[in-house]
Amino acid sequence: MSNASSFYLRAVNSAQVYPVLSESVTVIGRERDCQVILDSKVYSGVSRHHASIRPVSPGRWEICDLGSSNGTLVNGRKLQGCQPLQVGDRLVLGNQNAEFIFSQEVQDQPVPSTGISITQLVPILSTGKQLGSKGFLVPGILTVAAVVSMFGSIGNFGLFRLLLGTYLGLAGFGVVYFLCGKARPWWLTPILAVPAILTCLALVVPVVQGGRLTVVQSPILSLFFHIFRDQLPGNIDRAGNNFFAQLIAHFFGAGLMEELLKALPVFLFYGIGLILPRWWRTQIGVNEPLDGILFGASSAVGFTLIETLGQYVPNIIQDIIRETGQEGVGEIIGVQLLIPRVLGSVAGHIAYSGYFGYFIGLFALKPKTWWLTLPVGYLTASALHAFWNASPSIAGKNDLNTIYVVLTIVGVISYVFLVAAILKARVMSPTRSQNFSTRLIE
Repeated sequence: MSNASSFYLRAVNSAQVYPVLSESVTVIGRERDCQVILDSKVYSGVSRHHASIRPVSPGRWEICDLGSSNGTLVNGRKLQGCQPLQVGDRLVLGNQNAEFIFSQEVQDQPVPSTGISITQLVPILSTGKQLGSKGFLVPGILTVAAVVSMFGSIGNFGLFRLLLGTYLGLAGFGVVYFLCGKARPWWLTPILAVPAILTCLALVVPVVQGGRLTVVQSPILSLFFHIFRDQLPGNIDRAGNNFFAQLIAHFFGAGLMEELLKALPVFLFYGIGLILPRWWRTQIGVNEPLDGILFGASSAVGFTLIETLGQYVPNIIQDIIRETGQEGVGEIIGVQLLIPRVLGSVAGHIAYSGYFGYFIGLFALKPKTWWLTLPVGYLTASALHAFWNASPSIAGKNDLNTIYVVLTIVGVISYVFLVAAILKARVMSPTRSQNFSTRLIE
């Protein structure tokens, strides 16, 4: 026999005992999905999701306030964020005398068998049902599908570029998704791809010309060009080589223009969420900063793919063909450009749009502050974007080593801004206790 400990919350004013989960988060509140459900008629001062208790290591616990309206007291002191929890600590939730003692009971349990079970020999028999909910299955399926498709496209450079670019874009988005850690039902995960599709359609639209399907510049993009590059000082081609002139032109002609265009799907999902029933609004709408970051990052992937596959890669291929007369060399260099352009969007377009998305989600969480949150997010994201575009002019076109150093610094700064926003969004999230990334980084 060996000793095992069970932990629980003991109500001070009654004999009620609530068990605390030893391997996952215990949420306390009035909602039915909480692990410790308190009667709303008795504890009206307790929020729907008031506080959570989670194990941080064997024998060590942490209590977190989940942004409750009336706060949480631990031994008479107001809880700010999270703090370690000790056996014997007295917890008071809200202002309706919801008072508990964090307690421990030591029990005897049998020593585990030294034999081996069938589920240990065949793990999928016991863990198969968890694959879809743990974020392992979908990335693997997408990777296998992408690899097989790229094998099938060998010899067709256009299709190969499209498949490779799409897969790299998904990989970049996956970094942000796992950092954000906001759980959704697996069958709703595809909704995260919709902003990317909408942004693609805001840039180009498919048309049939001469019996062939092709794409042309969309009316939305034409309108944005007219406003930001013709009416405002955003004409990049006339900016010259001076850094400050480049910075101003790119601030209007790239930063303000492109960040607003990429934010349109995020605002659309915010508006859709307002008219949906409560559960659907929490799953599909933009309700908090994490939602804004994820939808903004998705939109950025769509923008990056159109910009890279429709502009940068074809242009460099044509330049190489004109210089060398060798189409194959142009295609190879085009793929070389494609990989860093798309994969590096985590420190580029994804970083800018995700950062602005944080502020759109902050506006959704605190609507009365729109006059401050939206301008700050929009202008900051646009400034980071403009700084990246203009930074090569600091060294001059021929000083490649200095250009690469400057771009590295600017890219790291943009990525740091994004990660800082993600970490803050996770702290503020109403669903923080269900966040699947919290234990990995915090």
